[in-house]
Amino acid sequence: MSTVQTTTSRAVWDELVSGLPFGVLLLDDTGAVLAGNRAAGSMMGVPCAALPGSRRTEAWDTSGAPLPSCADLAGQVLRTGAPLVIPVVLPHARVWAEYQPLELRGQVLVVLRPVQADVPHSARMLDALTGLPGRALLLDRLDQALTRARTHGTLASLVLVDVCRLAAVNREHGFQRGDEVLSVIAGRLREGLRDDYTVARFGGDEFAVVAEHPNGSGEAVAARARELAGRAVRVAGRRVRPGVRVCWVTSDGDAPTHAVVTHVEERLRH
Repeated sequence: MSTVQTTTSRAVWDELVSGLPFGVLLLDDTGAVLAGNRAAGSMMGVPCAALPGSRRTEAWDTSGAPLPSCADLAGQVLRTGAPLVIPVVLPHARVWAEYQPLELRGQVLVVLRPVQADVPHSARMLDALTGLPGRALLLDRLDQALTRARTHGTLASLVLVDVCRLAAVNREHGFQRGDEVLSVIAGRLREGLRDDYTVARFGGDEFAVVAEHPNGSGEAVAARARELAGRAVRVAGRRVRPGVRVCWVTSDGDAPTHAVVTHVEERLRH
């Protein structure tokens, strides 16, 4: 009976997912592929028939750094019970990889959506005003950075930048001018910091930077972010200095993501 059920289940799986325009993978708790469709195989550069039993080989984040292993990612979502969405560069595609835990089965469902073909999905991960990664994508990037720090013996720093005088700009000149100030600061941070750093909009008037480095601390990154964000901005014909507060924390990867974020937020408040 179990053989019949297994065969039937596989037939249903093939029927449901084979023709989907996006990739679908089913992983076990070790990250091994149990099943997948043609689109997933095409993105990964693996024939569909060869997917079962395989593991992801070449995959990078958007900075060019290797991603954690499939086992690490599958273990994370099963351990936390929370889905994970990350940008992934595969040999034949740039995709959003959405990991969904199937806790009762001890398995993970992965949906691979091409970035160019899924604008609404991609947009939810980006801040509409500045075009920077939003908070959700920032947390994914920070989690990846902490995993690499823990694995490779490096360090990861999180820097928060609070624009102190934005409320005054909004009151005096209107919210549209305040949005212009945020857009200018976002551009300066993105252009003035290293390409392999993640610059994100953390909240209404806060930005964040994730930086990875072999040693030292986040002090130099924080100083550069303060200098860039604190430059005067022209508002309604006047030069206005937005005023910024900057705090940072550096971790070797042992602290969980939420603890790193909480620590730097507390430092910023006090």
